[in-house]
Amino acid sequence: MVKLVAIYKQPEDQKAFDERYFQKHIPINNQMPGLLDVKVTRFIGTPMGTAPDLYLQADMYFESMETLQKAMTSPEGKASAKDVFSFAKNLVSMYIAEEVSDL
Repeated sequence: MVKLVAIYKQPEDQKAFDERYFQKHIPINNQMPGLLDVKVTRFIGTPMGTAPDLYLQADMYFESMETLQKAMTSPEGKASAKDVFSFAKNLVSMYIAEEVSDL
């Protein structure tokens, strides 16, 4: 299993970001073919008690790298990318990862 990880820095207006992200972007994102699950994490602090410089992490799970690549190049994947860059271009970094299970 692989995942596309999107990490967002703190937005200037958290309320406006949340409305845009959860009301518009997530529904577009969830239409990507082959997407198995999406988990969103909100950063709320650090062990040192300071405010985090990160805001959200979204993990989008796919069965394989091939499935992920097909999803990203699909019309739905392109629509998701276009949407996120329209409001979070300077806030988001994306990575492809696989979970390590042999611990």
